Amino acid sequence: MTETTVHDDLTVGRVADLVGVSVRTLHHWDGIGLVRPGGRSWSGYRLYDADDIARIHRVLVYRELGLALAQIGRILDDPAVDPREHLLRQRTLLTERIRRLEKTATAVDEMIERTDMNRETNVALSPEEQARIFGTDWDPAYQDEARERWGHTDAWKQSVARTGSWDAEKWQEIKDETDALEAALAAALGRDVEPGSDEANALAERHRASIDHHYDCSRAMQVVLARMYTEDPRFAAHYDQRAEGLAAWLRRAIEENARAHGVDPGTATWE
Repeated sequence: MTETTVHDDLTVGRVADLVGVSVRTLHHWDGIGLVRPGGRSWSGYRLYDADDIARIHRVLVYRELGLALAQIGRILDDPAVDPREHLLRQRTLLTERIRRLEKTATAVDEMIERTDMNRETNVALSPEEQARIFGTDWDPAYQDEARERWGHTDAWKQSVARTGSWDAEKWQEIKDETDALEAALAAALGRDVEPGSDEANALAERHRASIDHHYDCSRAMQVVLARMYTEDPRFAAHYDQRAEGLAAWLRRAIEENARAHGVDPGTATWE
């Protein structure tokens, strides 16, 4: 990421071009108080100065590290931390992420080798190897956490039964489908598709169908899952890296679709 040198105050459109984010994102950050432009033009347009641009770059680094926007705001607004300490903190986090990525790269190499062996012997991949396909930030502890939370449910038993025989090719097929779905969700948000509309409801059903690959997911169960998309920082960061505000939009879309089918999102429980 290259720092942008600012000699004059800049409009939101110019800043968006320089730092590589959308105008919509900058407006969102302004609205939540994360980065508010400090100046105004004679005609009333908000203008960004050098300090504002520097703050944007800090936000981008922390976002790249997977931090939620609310957490980033608290870090940047901490009066006890000076700019140099911010940079040192970013450097420490980046070093740790590089270490994790190097470890994951090694794991992927092992997975590739094991996948080649599985194709010859028709032996299914282990759950850990399957999950590595779905992202570089995978932690085997996630599997244990999910088992502790859902292991007693029929859905968990279904998922184990359905995915137990999946090979690397099948997991990649599911991953590609998930990527396409998330791209469609982000595109709908970008076009201001309203949750509860026909298009948003269709996407909510498409999302539920993607879960059905693993277990039979009712609309009430989907609502329960959607709550985690905004309440768990890991889910929020995942979706908001696709598009700012996507986690909250997807939750609303799922809840409105459920409501249209007679499910009260406020009282929905895992069935």
